Amino acid sequence: MANTGIERSFRHRELGLTDDEAVQMYATMLMARRYDERALLLQRAGKIHFHISGIGQEAAQVAAAFALDREQDWFLPYYRDYGFVLAVGMTLRELMLCLFSKEEDPNSAGRQMAGHFGCRRLRIVTHSSPVTTQVPHAVGIAYALKLKRKPGVAFVTFGEGSSNQGDFHEGCNFAGVHKLPVIFMCENNQYAISVPVERQVAGRICDRAIGYGFPGVRVDGNDPLEVYRVVKEARARAVAGEGPTLIEAMMYRLSPHSTSDNDLAYRTKEEIEEHRAKDGLPRYRQYLIDCGLWNEELDRSLEEHIRQMLDEATEYADRAPFPPPESIMRHVYAEDAEGGR
Repeated sequence: MANTGIERSFRHRELGLTDDEAVQMYATMLMARRYDERALLLQRAGKIHFHISGIGQEAAQVAAAFALDREQDWFLPYYRDYGFVLAVGMTLRELMLCLFSKEEDPNSAGRQMAGHFGCRRLRIVTHSSPVTTQVPHAVGIAYALKLKRKPGVAFVTFGEGSSNQGDFHEGCNFAGVHKLPVIFMCENNQYAISVPVERQVAGRICDRAIGYGFPGVRVDGNDPLEVYRVVKEARARAVAGEGPTLIEAMMYRLSPHSTSDNDLAYRTKEEIEEHRAKDGLPRYRQYLIDCGLWNEELDRSLEEHIRQMLDEATEYADRAPFPPPESIMRHVYAEDAEGGR
């Protein structure tokens, strides 16, 4: 037990999270971080071709997933959301199969780029490469839920660069008009590839919700408990028939945009280190230590457990077969009853 000499504040309990759930949030955040780091190493070693990193964004992703109903809700993550998809039930093996473009990959059977998630059993809707297309899809799902009087909400994430696309505005407008059960979460990581946020957006992204008739909230994306609270409240509004919420989670991408990017061409090491000091992962770890729920021994044990799982997942994905060449047209055209096209 940590002895901080001060009165402990158990914020997670006030929000309805058990001690075990609070610890599991940290474990999932750390798993996402270590997966991301392993993927970067695999790309540098020539084992995979490409990786889009989400280092620095795990806190908000995992917290949001914990605030949703993983049995009823529908999820439309964007391509950095490793923490989110792990939290809703994807496994490290499944992520590695996608990374290696193998036939067993549940996202696309090895046909999509890494980070393009889709998993039917978890209601993760397939993501495409053109950014922001998942927003109108989420709105369509929310519309169907409302028309059919089915439980659940649609939860969609995107970057701040995506908030300037027409799909975002059209989706928000339709959702606002029909008061749909959808939650929009912008993961504002300060850069649309190399373009800083101050050259992309006039004002605050969350304030755009006002024009569409529903609330917009800005939240510290490095504070997982605050993100949990905001997403939980947004979900309660949605299921009560009060319509959408736009959440702008402020964070910072600590890694390059992708393995094809040289981020030091447009930002300084000093800027990165300034934001690294605000990283949600060690910040939340310290919170758990202050609550007496975490210590160095537990941390070493968790790190070893994650390393072993990553080793197993990496070795399995590396050995798994690629999609056969003759399957290249599978799912491209509908097949008729006789099996033709």
